[in-house]
Amino acid sequence: MGMTTDVHVRELRYFATVAEELHFTRAAELLYVSQPALSKQIRALERQLGAELFHRGPRGVTLTEAGTALLPHARRMLADWTEGAAAVEAARAARRDTLVVGMSTSPGRGGLLPAIRSRFTAAHPEAVLQLRQMSWEDPTAGLADGTADVAYVWLPLPDADRYAWTVVAEEPRLVALPDSHPLAAREEIDFADLAGEPFLALPPEAGVLRDFWLALDERRALDGPAARPPRVGAEISGTEETYEALVAGLGICLVATGNAPLITLGGVVTRPVRGLSPSRYALARRREDEGRALVRGYVEACRRVTDR
Repeated sequence: MGMTTDVHVRELRYFATVAEELHFTRAAELLYVSQPALSKQIRALERQLGAELFHRGPRGVTLTEAGTALLPHARRMLADWTEGAAAVEAARAARRDTLVVGMSTSPGRGGLLPAIRSRFTAAHPEAVLQLRQMSWEDPTAGLADGTADVAYVWLPLPDADRYAWTVVAEEPRLVALPDSHPLAAREEIDFADLAGEPFLALPPEAGVLRDFWLALDERRALDGPAARPPRVGAEISGTEETYEALVAGLGICLVATGNAPLITLGGVVTRPVRGLSPSRYALARRREDEGRALVRGYVEACRRVTDR
């Protein structure tokens, strides 16, 4: 008969214990099972393997050749399984003690992150902080799919009622444009004068956040031709891409004041815009995680550093 594949760890443990004790009753006590149940399990294992594992004689139990052959393998598999279970437990413990902080653009903003980190670590020395850069396709920076526990995000968030947040910075939205652009000569620009220009847009997956950076609310309030839907010159999903698209003249874009240094490299300038609401940068978390100690601790550290 061919070897069957559905031998369970429990049956191997029963076999190994009997093989070590060479005594069914003692083995049953060690395993916290009744002796008849143990005998039954061993017989079932022997049937599955198509070989007797023990000689059951008047003076006790001895291993057969098949039993002797199986024992080192059973021991190795049990050791592997114990290691596997320990690895799972370690992963669970690490998950409890790890806080993943997602972000789509680095907060910079005057050493905010290091200040929060040191305050958080002082209060939770056992915790491991992991910073994870997320793509611009996900406006929640990892909160929606669970890859982040807390995240630095731009408001508004899609499915906003799933989240709670603390505003970290409120900053005017500037316009970034190539320095050769006719409007770059102005000190300050009216949004109405920008509305007809091609804009760089976040990926469609960004939803309400894409709308915000295209200033859809402000466009609706305009009169005449300026109130038209935005013309999208190109889609952008990262800082370098944004800079390249600006320099190439594919479009202009709105940018938070704190992020302006990321794209005002050679050939790109930013200007204040009249008639735009400010951008809000926030530390967000899922509402169902509000009770998690590390989430609470990080939010608390953030509030103390930003005094909000």
